[in-house]
Amino acid sequence: MTRINSISDVETTRQKRNLTESQKRSADATKEGVVINSFVKDVDMHDLYDSMVISDSAKLPEKIYEDKNSKEKSILPISLIATGVMATMALMSALVKKSAKINMNIDSAKKLPTLTRNLAINEETHQAIYQMVQCPNQKTILAGAGVLTMSAMAFMGKMFMDGFKDVWVKKKEADIQKNLQEKLISVETQSFSGKIQIIRSMLADKAREFSEYLTAKPEYPIAFKKMMSSERVYFTSKKHEPKSKESNLKFIAIGAATLGTIVALGFVSLKNLRGGKKYLEKYVATAKEAISDIVKKSGTQTKEVDKTNLKNMIQAIDAEPKYIKEELSKLSWEDSEKAEFIEDVLFNNKKSTAQADKAMGGDGTPKPAFYSHVNDYRAFFYNWLLDTSNPLFKNLFLGVTAVSAVSYGGKVMGEAVKDVQVKKINADTELNLQQRLISTELRNFKAKKDTAINPLCEEFYVQLKSAKPKTELKTIAENILFEVKNGPPFVYS
Repeated sequence: MTRINSISDVETTRQKRNLTESQKRSADATKEGVVINSFVKDVDMHDLYDSMVISDSAKLPEKIYEDKNSKEKSILPISLIATGVMATMALMSALVKKSAKINMNIDSAKKLPTLTRNLAINEETHQAIYQMVQCPNQKTILAGAGVLTMSAMAFMGKMFMDGFKDVWVKKKEADIQKNLQEKLISVETQSFSGKIQIIRSMLADKAREFSEYLTAKPEYPIAFKKMMSSERVYFTSKKHEPKSKESNLKFIAIGAATLGTIVALGFVSLKNLRGGKKYLEKYVATAKEAISDIVKKSGTQTKEVDKTNLKNMIQAIDAEPKYIKEELSKLSWEDSEKAEFIEDVLFNNKKSTAQADKAMGGDGTPKPAFYSHVNDYRAFFYNWLLDTSNPLFKNLFLGVTAVSAVSYGGKVMGEAVKDVQVKKINADTELNLQQRLISTELRNFKAKKDTAINPLCEEFYVQLKSAKPKTELKTIAENILFEVKNGPPFVYS
């Protein structure tokens, strides 16, 4: 046992001044006994059960024993991805090899045409540099330098306007947030005061409830008997049995409906195709009549026009070679010319590709080609610098540039105003949401309080039923009320 050091306050020192050593030891022993009896008493665990409202039958939650360790990750997906990529490359190389082999033996009518690499110059700065490189003279260099200078000025102006917009929107956003936080003070105050009021109400209810049992007769009142009935359960876990039969029937019904829909749509598609085939056959018959009419009427004067029309019409109906030979052989031309025309039509009808127009695809030479298609206000500045004597170029540049500048400035300012207004509306929406959430938060707080307190109240009634003395019941009730006032969930959370 730990010994308490001698007490040496002023009053004790004054009393010990005229005492003998044995009297001093006796006085210290007496005070030591008083202190030990008051503070260092033997601890009775039974008292702790009441003071801390400990239940004899409390169990740990079942979830605590669940062990759901994640399985070791496998590198198999990484291996599959790497192998798949390399397999794809191998397939691509095989495709190239096969294409090279096919290209050696395929008919010329089936070959793909060669392509000209068309390099589009769509930026005015790129076009200006191209002109300086392609034809460096005083005009192209002056115009190019002017375009580059104006591009730099436009870039700096755009950067300034964007920065101004960002700064202005940020300042407005700060003001909006300041106003929102000011308005949220009242919302948080309502929530805080509501929680305090809930705690006060629960304290009053529980104190009134416990008072009835602490001052009543040993016989339990009717209210207590109802409270102790099996119907009073605070924690229920309703187990939902799997509805496997209903789920299976549901899936079967959905599957049957899906299959029925697919079959019905298939019949509709076939019906539409049959209807489309009738119209197509009618179109082909009409086209063949027109071809026969051209063949009958074709003469020397209309020969070139007829060739073009016949080629297009035969190509349109995708005529068979037999029909082409039979129908075109009726032409009243020379045999050599007719045979050449038939062979040309058959070849064109057999071809898988067509050559692109020179204006769009070049002449088919597999070499790079350049063309310029500029949609930029700086192009008008370039034209003006090339010919400053033309006032129309000047006016066109000034007009297009002014419209572009005003359009961009209006767009930037419009977006800035829109962003600020959206932030204001969002702040009002947030404030309205927080106001609506006060009642939800208070109900949540009350539900959590009940969850924490109800098991303690259950324990109180268990002890009451076991006929515990009222002094011990009073201790339990006091600790429950203390838990109501100071236990979780806390008001400040």
